[in-house]
Amino acid sequence: MTGAAAGELRRRLGVGDAVVIGLGAMIGAGVFAAFAPAARAAGTALLAALAVAAVVAYCNATSSARLAARHPRSGGTYVYGTERLGPLWGYLAGWSFVAGKTASCAAMALTVGAYAWPEHRRAVAVAAVVALTAVNCLGVRKAAWLTRLIVAVTLAVLAAAVTACLTSTRADAGRLAWDGAASGPHGLLQAAGLLFFAFAGYARIATLGEEVKDPARTVPRAIPLALGVTLVVYAAVAVALLTVLGPDALARSAAPLTDAVRTAGVPGLAPVVRVGAAVAALGSLLALILGVSRTTLAMARDRHFPYALAAVHPRHGTPVRAEAAVGALVVALTATTDLTGAIGFSSFGVLVYYAVANASALRLGADEHRPHPAVPVVGLTGCAVLAASLPPASVLAGLGVTAVGAVAYAVAPRRGGRSS
Repeated sequence: MTGAAAGELRRRLGVGDAVVIGLGAMIGAGVFAAFAPAARAAGTALLAALAVAAVVAYCNATSSARLAARHPRSGGTYVYGTERLGPLWGYLAGWSFVAGKTASCAAMALTVGAYAWPEHRRAVAVAAVVALTAVNCLGVRKAAWLTRLIVAVTLAVLAAAVTACLTSTRADAGRLAWDGAASGPHGLLQAAGLLFFAFAGYARIATLGEEVKDPARTVPRAIPLALGVTLVVYAAVAVALLTVLGPDALARSAAPLTDAVRTAGVPGLAPVVRVGAAVAALGSLLALILGVSRTTLAMARDRHFPYALAAVHPRHGTPVRAEAAVGALVVALTATTDLTGAIGFSSFGVLVYYAVANASALRLGADEHRPHPAVPVVGLTGCAVLAASLPPASVLAGLGVTAVGAVAYAVAPRRGGRSS
């Protein structure tokens, strides 16, 4: 497909591009930051928490892939919920995604600033948001190529750090032993909820459904491939951190991979890890802005957001107004908020989003390649349990924002959504 109808996005992405965008969203700043708070919650059960997060992520990814193949439009679960469960559920999914992921964008931008130039982290963060929003406005292919470069750098840095740790004389496999009584089930589940933040990027592939070539084939292949690669990378990083630092030192660390390579006796690698963390955060921010703007576009088309945001650039084929609006909101958040509660709040919003995706997948027919019923049931249950297990402040904030969205939907004039 070489062109696109007026107001429609252009299908330019193949399987490789879609996988890279998913990897850019998942293998980002989360791998450099999420393990320490997860270790504080889970202790020696960190690997078990990672496994729980991976199982829920797999169920969510499978449900999302099957739905994206049936509804190849921008918007992800906003579209699926609307088509399968009704407008309210689709709206709540879109609202939760935009709210949670906008907070994630601010968190990633602040992470870029913290690693690249700590003394001026907010200025660097704002500059990063402006620059990456401009890249996204120029076209999804340009964003995919930049993401490919960022993913390559990040994987190289992680490979060097993991190799240095696992080959060090300070590595002790005994630190991997699981003392189930140390954290208890709640600690394990809370850690899984926090780690889920780092897995959630595969949604970016589904939200780009309108820009993927042959979506019925591409999306179901790209999502599990991206998730599988990410799980292998995260497991390797977790093992490296635990064997060198142990769960207690890992829980206390503000920069776990940097501390790990220093403890492993390779302090010269620490600056490289810092650069890698900044680059990874840039990759996450790029993919996050891409995904949030596409959900904003879909909701604007249905007039849940101002209809002006549904405009698509005639030359670049991108939702430039949605991109600019998301970028402006992220700049405002980046200049006024901090990193502390962003991961928990984002996780809550994204878990609500995927709960709606799994419920939507249960409505797929036998002739629509629906997954085994156990997959969306486990995914839906897992999302609910992990969301409830997050830190109380994150749960309360998430519930409050969801309630605001529900009230806004109830009092707004009725809007007609698009049909399939």
